[in-house]
Amino acid sequence: MSKLAKEPAFFQKRLTSLDVFRGATIALMILVNDPGSWSHVYPPLLHAKWHGWTFTDLVFPFFLFIVGVSIAYALSTQKEQNPQWMPIYKKIFRRTLILFGLGLFLSGFPYFNLTELRIPGVLQRIALCYFFASAIFLHFKIRGQFLWTGGLLLLYWALMAWIPVPGHGTGSFARGANLSNYLDSILLGSHVWKSTAPWDPEGLLSTIPAISTTLLGVLTGHLLRSRLKPLEKTVYMLIAGNVLFFVGSVWHHWFPVNKMIWTSSYVVLTGGLAMITLGLSYFFIDVKGWRRGIKPFIVYGENAISVYVLAGIVARLGYLIRWETGSETITVQQWVYQNLFMTWLSPINASLAYAIFFIGLMYFFMWLLYRKNIFIKV
Repeated sequence: MSKLAKEPAFFQKRLTSLDVFRGATIALMILVNDPGSWSHVYPPLLHAKWHGWTFTDLVFPFFLFIVGVSIAYALSTQKEQNPQWMPIYKKIFRRTLILFGLGLFLSGFPYFNLTELRIPGVLQRIALCYFFASAIFLHFKIRGQFLWTGGLLLLYWALMAWIPVPGHGTGSFARGANLSNYLDSILLGSHVWKSTAPWDPEGLLSTIPAISTTLLGVLTGHLLRSRLKPLEKTVYMLIAGNVLFFVGSVWHHWFPVNKMIWTSSYVVLTGGLAMITLGLSYFFIDVKGWRRGIKPFIVYGENAISVYVLAGIVARLGYLIRWETGSETITVQQWVYQNLFMTWLSPINASLAYAIFFIGLMYFFMWLLYRKNIFIKV
């Protein structure tokens, strides 16, 4: 039996580092989504305007990567317990529909104007990537999964580079003038994010390479479940992560790193950074047993989707609930930002402090669930 064969049942255990990585990623997602003021945000906490990347551009691909690692663990266990596909597919369909439905709920909350409801979104993309990556995992062995990962990236590159866009020709990766944006404008109509209309950053075509982001997590999950020694796993993750980062950086010169259209170079570069981050977390937390300061991330990680949905609802209500104060109208969000933070901090630090406060508020609710052993799984 090869060293990459799965671990025997007695050696399998929950990866604390994966829970920490998931919790930290969700916390960062809330941090960058909820500043006190969008006019005062530190540049690393904003998405790159188009080509290139910032710290913020790592958050979403990191989460998809984590979904992939979880697929390798969860579905491997289910296949061992019940090798029949239908019961497994029922669970996959159920989770996919719940995730997609929650995404639509957040898009429409609280008015649910169906004529302009945003169909794509973060949870919707997670749902689709989870479904297709799970199907590939079930029907293909490691070699096939590797080929799918690379094949989807090359396919997307070819489509974006060679199919002409009306009015712009071939090979355009410019904002609003590329194939991905064009298809969104044709197929989605008014059902896109208003800030980028007529296209969507979680659009249809760009979901293809996002599946590869998830599959990179699946392949990493195979490595973590293998018979290799913990130190060997760490070394392989760090080496592979650095190679991917290098390849993505080089590929950038032909297919620019771009989160908004989820370019193939972006997948490879961010996948490499995700692998490095998980490799270091695995080494220090699961191998060396480091536990200091990780509890808040575990609390977040155990109810990751729940806290994301709750944060979306609370943030939306914070902008919608308002009252008159003399000659102006103020929202709950503005009142908290101005009265708790603007009174003693500069605008940009007050904006950051508000985002940290919001993370703490969401943590309080997740801590209440955690201490009662309530873990809401979808």
